[in-house]
Amino acid sequence: MRYVKRRRDPAVVQTLRSAVAATIAYVVALRLSPEAAPLTAPLTALLVVQVTLYSTLTTGVRRVNSVVAGVLLAIGFSLLVGLTWWSLALLIVASLVVGRLVKVEEFVPEVAISAMLVLGVTAVGDTAWARVVETLIGAVVGLGCNLLLAPPVWVDEAGESIEGLARGQRQLMLRMGEEAAGRTPVEHATARLHEARRLDHDIVEVDAALQQAEDSLRFNPRVKEGLLHRVVLRTGLDTLEICTVVLRVLARTLTDLAKERDPDPLFAPQTGAAVEQLLSEIADAVVSFAVLVTTDVSVSAESAEARLASQLRQAAATRDKLAQLLLEEIQRDARQWQLHGAVLTEVNRILDELDTEHRSRRLLEELDRTAREQRERMPHLTRLKERLRRNRRTAAVRSK
Repeated sequence: MRYVKRRRDPAVVQTLRSAVAATIAYVVALRLSPEAAPLTAPLTALLVVQVTLYSTLTTGVRRVNSVVAGVLLAIGFSLLVGLTWWSLALLIVASLVVGRLVKVEEFVPEVAISAMLVLGVTAVGDTAWARVVETLIGAVVGLGCNLLLAPPVWVDEAGESIEGLARGQRQLMLRMGEEAAGRTPVEHATARLHEARRLDHDIVEVDAALQQAEDSLRFNPRVKEGLLHRVVLRTGLDTLEICTVVLRVLARTLTDLAKERDPDPLFAPQTGAAVEQLLSEIADAVVSFAVLVTTDVSVSAESAEARLASQLRQAAATRDKLAQLLLEEIQRDARQWQLHGAVLTEVNRILDELDTEHRSRRLLEELDRTAREQRERMPHLTRLKERLRRNRRTAAVRSK
């Protein structure tokens, strides 16, 4: 399993596909270019190859433009002045300016990179047009390798990242619950608050993994219902991100409560036990939610949804019990009633975000929004699809 996982690692896949593309481009260029060592072709192929098919289709043209622009500039400089320190400086300036003029957007630096690399291997001015041919060969081979050698789908890796984030939240909630059940020193409560804040860094990493998974699903012929997969994963991460924010607020509330009640316990013994039980049940529900949004098999998804619904019902019952205990505690001592009420409010927010009905409604809203944006972005394609759909319905009616 470790070996298979290493083979599917993005860096490994990118290395192998880049090497294949560069080698094929060099072999083709040997046959078509008059140069004895047509290194521009594999160089261009290396710059064109992308990790996902979507990124190839969306950025390939801009990257090819940047490479071609850089190569043409390098050819011009090699014909006129050759490679010196001052010609290199002029080349870099000219490349960055031309990159902005041809609107290659994020690939402006690659115009200068391509120009410098090609200038280094272009020693004879008579071979200028051969370099252009090699550049086109490398660009075509690079794009062709991305189309023929289907990139992997990174859904599993994104799912593991989402589940890892959920388990990190679970561990934090368990520790917060254990400390709430007894006497909590202020420094311990503050440490939990810092842990909750560090979860933001985990969300950034998960978002990057999810972005790669979303790109690998777009325009991928091996994937069915790619839009649904993307929306399920994205809305799942959005929910966990909201839970992270609320969890950070809850940690802040418990820290303030520890400062107010020091050296006494945060809650009465029975109330503290209820807080610990509730946070433990919510922690399990968070992990079940992550499993649900990362499960693509219908039977497993139904089982995960049923487990999540059961855990949420149990947590809601414990929440009601805690609410009654907090009310009784406030009636005895109302000095920290705002903080006690905040604890209950933040718990309710997490339960509401994890609710299965809330998730279904959010999914439908996101699917409608995405479909509407696609129709607005590509109106001609939308009209063509509707016309084909009407024709199929008409043919089906006539066949009856």
